[in-house]
Amino acid sequence: MSKYAVEVDHVSMLFNMSGEKVDNIKEYFVRLLTRKLNYEEFWALRDISFKIEKGDRVGVMGFNGAGKSTLLKVVAGVLKPTMGSVKVRGVVAPMIELGAGFDMNYTGKENIFLYGATMGYPRRFLEEKYDEIVEFSELGKFINSPMKNYSSGMKSRLGFAIATAVKPDILILDEVLSVGDAAFKEKSEQRILDLMDDGVTVLFVSHSTERVKKICNKAIILTKGQLIASGDAESMCSIYTEMINSR
Repeated sequence: MSKYAVEVDHVSMLFNMSGEKVDNIKEYFVRLLTRKLNYEEFWALRDISFKIEKGDRVGVMGFNGAGKSTLLKVVAGVLKPTMGSVKVRGVVAPMIELGAGFDMNYTGKENIFLYGATMGYPRRFLEEKYDEIVEFSELGKFINSPMKNYSSGMKSRLGFAIATAVKPDILILDEVLSVGDAAFKEKSEQRILDLMDDGVTVLFVSHSTERVKKICNKAIILTKGQLIASGDAESMCSIYTEMINSR
């Protein structure tokens, strides 16, 4: 059995950005079929390789546009890399874009089973965890209302409650996670800390060297989609601080 929870092997991610304005969908398809639609290629990630051992807590640092969020989505399976491969061993809880898979015409209750299924949870498991999910989300009677009537905070709270209903093997965490009011944020942060205390493998994006040193034992640094340094958290935070001061 491999000692690695995550293996990222020569991963590159290409996005085609439209280089011109198209006023409507008809014009878009006409230009596409006649090959008159121009694209600008943007490589968000370039030849990224690293391995995360089980139980490691790895910080991901880099300036805006470095490719951090794209990397998280590739590891979480939200995006398929243009080149390279990712191997993930175990149950993954991605704390990014919570609720992105919700159907706004369905109720919160229906979305628990829909969203949970997209995360690979069996229906029986979701039935067993249903009351716990509703209680943690604090949605009460709103759980039977269509999600199109939910606020963004309510959607995030439900998404977080579903994603953390099971103890994951790998936690993918974006520091900008927002899950409601101050009291709920405190509760959600405690749940994340509890997961970390249980030895969960962590991939954690952050701009804060202090938080990386506090939470992580290892770290990597991205610049313009390329991995430029990796090592123990203390050393990587020192390098990143020098990068900030030299800007």
